[in-house]
Amino acid sequence: MPVLHSVIHKIDKKPDGTPAALFLGGAEQVESQARDDLMCQFNESYNATSGKGWGFFHAESGAYPLSGWLDKYLAGGSDFLDFSTTAVEHLTKLMEESNLTTGGHALFCHYQQGMTEYLVIALVQETDAVTMTEELSLMTVKRLDLDHIRLAARINLSEWKNNPKSRQYISYIKGKNGRKANDYFRDFIGCQEGIDGPGETRTLLKAFSDFVEGEDLPEESAREKTLALVSYSTAQTKLGEPVNLEELSELIDEERPKAFYDHIRNKDYGLSPAIPIDNRTINQYRRFTGRAEGMSISFEAHLLGERVEFDQISASLTIKNLPTQLVDQLKRVAT
Repeated sequence: MPVLHSVIHKIDKKPDGTPAALFLGGAEQVESQARDDLMCQFNESYNATSGKGWGFFHAESGAYPLSGWLDKYLAGGSDFLDFSTTAVEHLTKLMEESNLTTGGHALFCHYQQGMTEYLVIALVQETDAVTMTEELSLMTVKRLDLDHIRLAARINLSEWKNNPKSRQYISYIKGKNGRKANDYFRDFIGCQEGIDGPGETRTLLKAFSDFVEGEDLPEESAREKTLALVSYSTAQTKLGEPVNLEELSELIDEERPKAFYDHIRNKDYGLSPAIPIDNRTINQYRRFTGRAEGMSISFEAHLLGERVEFDQISASLTIKNLPTQLVDQLKRVAT
């Protein structure tokens, strides 16, 4: 993961209402193992963070100037330090206008992963850490808290430039830092929501459930395909990459690599060829399946304890809110 450019500024904002103090980084971070380790740790933490939004830039304007400054930098009209300085000054202004009480270290990093270039912008807090001195004494030091990233965005620069119709080249943390803080940071990026990650993930899982049921697969085969779906989706989220539906289809059924992909297209689920996966939603997805004596049962694990109750003593299931179609069939038989 080559780091092309990296700058860190600091915004000191205290809760006593005094104006924010901006301390500008005088130069880019020099190439070092520490700099590269920082970005590797940041990406690991960012990728693992659930509750992301996906979107694209508003049209450049006085209210949303970042995309214009970024475009100028990429075109060679300014260097990275100038771009980050202009951007962090605007960020500080928005922070004052929003009357927020938390500053932090403003991280700007342009890096490459494979053939794709990214820009990360994040406001990272400090936290205390304990270290050991050479004299074997304990000492408290400050460190960047990469374990709890609350305000951050990552822009896929390659997709932005090469696929202008894309609505998901920006990801950002929605988080639990308060709606006001999230809104001001998203306004700073100039990002509007384009793809509903949790919604897209739920639609993908619905398409997969329909596919498995339609294929009338043996229990073991259904379990293997579920594992392939979850494993691939989890691996992609760790890389910070979307799920490619054609690749997923090939993994689900190697003998018929287009079967699941064709199912999605023919049923018109409205999914894009590549979709961002929501960690929380995919982690909840496991299927319990079983067949015996003309009866087939299959349901998602997150329904257990909600719509499906299991009595271990009697080895029985109680199912609530049955599908309407099934209820209608049962009513016809009962009457």
